[in-house]
Order: sequence, then structure tokens, then C-alpha cells
Amino acid sequence: MKEKNKIYFASDLHLGSDCFEDPIITEKRFVGWLDYIKEDAQSLYLLGDIFDFWFEYKHVVSKGFSRFLGKIAEMTDAGIEVHFFIGNHDIWMYDYLPKEIGVIIHREALIVEICGKKCYLAHGDGMGDNSKKLHLMRKIFHNSWCRKMFASIHPRWGMGFGQAWSLHNRKKGTKVPVPYLGEDKEHLVCYAKQYLQQDPSIDFFVFGHRHIPLDLMLSKKSRVIILGDWLQLFSYALMDEHGLRLLDYHPTTKA
Repeated sequence: MKEKNKIYFASDLHLGSDCFEDPIITEKRFVGWLDYIKEDAQSLYLLGDIFDFWFEYKHVVSKGFSRFLGKIAEMTDAGIEVHFFIGNHDIWMYDYLPKEIGVIIHREALIVEICGKKCYLAHGDGMGDNSKKLHLMRKIFHNSWCRKMFASIHPRWGMGFGQAWSLHNRKKGTKVPVPYLGEDKEHLVCYAKQYLQQDPSIDFFVFGHRHIPLDLMLSKKSRVIILGDWLQLFSYALMDEHGLRLLDYHPTTKA
């Protein structure tokens, strides 16, 4: 039996998105990756936008995702810690996933020591981006009164509206992210640099959200990692005794 000493990171699956010709294919591919890593995984960090849209009514949750949810439950039952960070597409998670499949939900950034390294983990939406429109939208979506109003809409219409809203900023079938903009224009890189000024002890910043794979040195000891996505890149990060590195998943190999 393999020693369970590896830490894995992934983000931006957007399960259920209409961007996929067949969403089941992507779900099966990710479940295949989960099957592969479960043999040596100590913990798994899912850094947001795992679902393209998620809303928990009091007695109703989104249909589908049975393969994914079942595999995560299998992992937590086996003692693997699975951490779920809310993203901007799956903000409205409450107690269903912790109770049903045993995950740990994170609603804010998390600073944690992993393999002796101090890591700053977050989905990344809104970080370093000071646009008024973005912060207004975040204020609305995180407002408890707005959540209650949305919950009053019948799921038949509420879920349809939510899925349409999640898709509105992407053309159907488009899977190409905005290219890397450079250190001075990437909001997450700028945020990490600013944060280091107040806490230079951070070894790794690990973000999702941006849909690009990036591994960038910020100082002699600090790096920022952006995880890419599972829309087309099928990328993830692995931390073990050799450090933290970005990898790509192919069904026949681990890297």
C-alpha cells in the first residue's frame, strides 16, 4: 500500500456547464483522476468553481454529479481530508456537502502549513481587482437577504436562471482562457505581491479562478501558483517532499 503523504490541489471544474458538449465526459475524467490520487493522497484542496452553479434550497439541491460526489464521499470515508473552497460560481454552499460527503467548506482564504511550507489558499475572485462593478456583484451575491430572496423562487426557475447566469460571460463551447497578462496586470499576482509586504513569510500562494496555469517566483522564497482548469487544461498541483509543482492529467498517466 502506498504511503498517504501527498497533497493535491485542483480548481475550476465547472461541472454541469453548458460549455461542455457532454458534461459527463469531464466529470468522468475528473473522477478518474480522483481514483488515481486516492492511493497516496493525504488531503485534497478544491479551490472553487467546482460546480458551474450551485444553490442549496432547504430541501432541494442540484441534480447530477453523482459520480463526482460518490467518489469524494469514498475518499473522505477512507480518511482523506477534502477541502472545498467556495468560488464565484458556487458561492451558495451550506451544510449539505459537509453532512452528505464529509468535506470541509471554506468561505474565506486559508493560511495553512503544508509539508512545512506556509501556504495562502483561496479561489481568487475579487482579489487584486478593484473594479466597482465586481465588488457590487460580490456584495449582492454574498448578501444574506439576497440569498433568502433567491431561495423563495421555485427551483424550476431558480436553477435555470442560475445556470444561465453562470454561462452569460462565456460563449457556449468557448474553452480558451484570456492569455497571461504579465505580472503588472494579473490581479492575483498583484494581490500576492501586496500581501507579501505585510507577511513575507508566505511560501506559496495557490489560487484558482483565472483558468491559466502559472508558477511564478515572487521573491527568493515565495511563489504564486494558479491552477489552470478542467475545461481544457486538466491541470492540478501536487505538494510532497519534493516541493509544489503544477502537473497535467492524462487518463493513462499521472502527470
